[in-house]
Amino acid sequence: MIRIDGKDLDYKTLNQQIRGSTGDVTIENCCGQRFLAAGMADTHLTIEGVPGNALGAYLNGASITVKANGQDAVGDTMNEGEIIIFGNVGDAVGYAMRGGEILVKGNAGYRAGIHMKAYKEKVPLMVIGGTAGSFLGEYQAGGIIVILGLGAENRTIVGAFPCTGMHGGKMFLRSACKDIKFPAQVTARPAGQEDITELREYLSKFCQVFGLEMEAILNAPFTVVIPDSNNPYQQMYVAN
Repeated sequence: MIRIDGKDLDYKTLNQQIRGSTGDVTIENCCGQRFLAAGMADTHLTIEGVPGNALGAYLNGASITVKANGQDAVGDTMNEGEIIIFGNVGDAVGYAMRGGEILVKGNAGYRAGIHMKAYKEKVPLMVIGGTAGSFLGEYQAGGIIVILGLGAENRTIVGAFPCTGMHGGKMFLRSACKDIKFPAQVTARPAGQEDITELREYLSKFCQVFGLEMEAILNAPFTVVIPDSNNPYQQMYVAN
């Protein structure tokens, strides 16, 4: 394992050192450096501290684990790989994400999953353990978004205007969603047994990584949100 002390390193220097390393790499004392691991394919990167914006942008197969919080645009347009965040993330996590997995133990800011998409065998997955801010899944065109609201049982687990412009993909919300207003172009319904069976697959790694009990998570109502099949946007933007 290679360890890099990120203290006093600017983001360009730190990225150069990451790219000059192979195998397992750990960054100590990370503090806001941007674009870490952008476009990387093979490295397994562990970050001790808080990385800056656009962590794992265009990720192409690498694995990133953050032991603290992430900032904005985590996984921007990522193609393959995984990003695991043990804290919270900022706005636009998974922006235009088109493959791989993002697992967040805590909360997400505004516009999580905006422009998320899928193509053929690439079906991206994002699981947020806590709550998500407004405009969740805005213009979602594919992939899977799961919001669990753990620790937020007495609060709304998503902010205002969820699924605005959604025309593909699927969303699972751990709530009956009686206090959530969805746009006209989506269908929100209680999860059935087939949905729960599907959800188990999406939660398997999440529960393993964060040491959570799946049955305790599933012991709650879930709402499934999908785009209305009559929505013309679905035919315009979703590849068959």
